[in-house]
Amino acid sequence: MRPNGQAIRAFRLARNVSIRQMEAQTGLNRGYLSRLERGRIRDTSAEKVQRVATVLDISPDLLELKEKTP
Repeated sequence: MRPNGQAIRAFRLARNVSIRQMEAQTGLNRGYLSRLERGRIRDTSAEKVQRVATVLDISPDLLELKEKTP
């Protein structure tokens, strides 16, 4: 799954969740979460995206990067 880092960051900030809080609630390392938000991780498991989505209380589909079609 290709995560949309910009969407993850926007939802996280809109919900006033810090990277440290996200780390504690997802079990994912904050360095990993930071790289995820910056688009440095191009492919990750659906399970990890689901953990992030659960903390943000949104559908994981909102965090998936959609490929643009011509």
